Amino acid sequence: MIKKFIRRVFRFGSGSEPRTVPKEQHGVAREAISQGSRKVCEVLHSHGYEAYVVGGAVRDLLLGLRPKDFDVATDAYPEEVHKIFRRSRLIGKRFKLVHVMFGEETVEVSTFRARTATETDEHGRVLRDNIYGTREDDAIRRDFTINALYYDPAGETLLDYHNGLRDLQRKSVRIIGDARARYREDPLRMLRAVRFAAKAGFSIDERTRKPIRELAHLLENVPPSRVYEEMQKLLLSGHAATGLRQLRSEGLHHGLLPLLDVIIEQPMGERFVTLALEQTDSRVRSGKSVSPAFLFAALLWHEVLAAWKKAQQRGQKPIPALYEAMDTVLDIQTDKLAIPRRLTAVMKEIWALQPRFEQRSGRRPFGLLGHERFRAGFDFLVLRSGSGEAPEELAQWWEKFQQAGEAERQAMLMAPQPGEARRRRRRRRKSALPPPDTSPA
Repeated sequence: MIKKFIRRVFRFGSGSEPRTVPKEQHGVAREAISQGSRKVCEVLHSHGYEAYVVGGAVRDLLLGLRPKDFDVATDAYPEEVHKIFRRSRLIGKRFKLVHVMFGEETVEVSTFRARTATETDEHGRVLRDNIYGTREDDAIRRDFTINALYYDPAGETLLDYHNGLRDLQRKSVRIIGDARARYREDPLRMLRAVRFAAKAGFSIDERTRKPIRELAHLLENVPPSRVYEEMQKLLLSGHAATGLRQLRSEGLHHGLLPLLDVIIEQPMGERFVTLALEQTDSRVRSGKSVSPAFLFAALLWHEVLAAWKKAQQRGQKPIPALYEAMDTVLDIQTDKLAIPRRLTAVMKEIWALQPRFEQRSGRRPFGLLGHERFRAGFDFLVLRSGSGEAPEELAQWWEKFQQAGEAERQAMLMAPQPGEARRRRRRRRKSALPPPDTSPA
């Protein structure tokens, strides 16, 4: 109680009062907020704490979009939140957070941040930030004005400190504070600005956009795991094609993001990559599931093809050369983009299946049909066929083979192709024992 009293009395905020917007003006009813986030706010209020739904969920609701998850900000310390909610866990070192579980929903709860971070590196990047402040301080620390809106489910009111509502209406992404300083704190904000703009069809405010090209090199200091998370969000936003083009226009490539270099600057695979991104965007926008492993496999496929060709030119046999090419490409990418192993394993399987689709004789097609990754590999083949890289007849043959009965499948089998290895039959071992004596007694 003493800590709560001190925090109420000594409010070292900006001193600026937020604009309070009633439901009649913003139009978001408490029913639009997830049950879990409403419950978190209610329980924290009952214990005497402030609590608001914040960030992307509020922004998306105001844009008429359905949020994927809901975050809550409070003046309760993480340990206090963890103590209040039985089904919760403390996470994070750089930023200490609490995950509160309600069935399948997980609500991320953060404590209001102080105006200045506790630990930064020589470039200004925040390494640790577990000093807490007021709601006003927290609003200053948020990245963009459209993400600094605080929604109170109890009163259905919206608190707007930085004219975020105005920027939503103007369709503008505008950073809070000095852009150079904020990008130095977290260089991923440069990627985030592009992602938000692409997702919502917004423009990037000139003051926000101008330093990006100059400070793009700061991405080299960001841990690969965080770069991967941000890139995956962009690729699965439903507007990946637009977002990637804008990343290039802002200068966020040329060695900074090897994946982006590969996607943009490979003339041989431009049609293939474009088709992959368009199909992914279409699936995301229609609410269908998308496999990140399949998408990353598509984006890197032509880089693998180029490395595969080089390995064979050095005298490697085709299959060993393919595996060498896969490892080479993934080593380059994961140095700056930490694609999880669970995804790279699936990517390798999809790639390794492609030469096997060309083998349509003997028992090979039946074995491939029973492969765990057959469907993903076949969809990849269809993508290659649609871009003109693989023969259309090959994809059609496999489509028909899947639907055919046993007799029709046998009739569809082809003669072994030139250079296709024939499977040797094992000879039966002759028994070391003499044959039984069958002569009459």
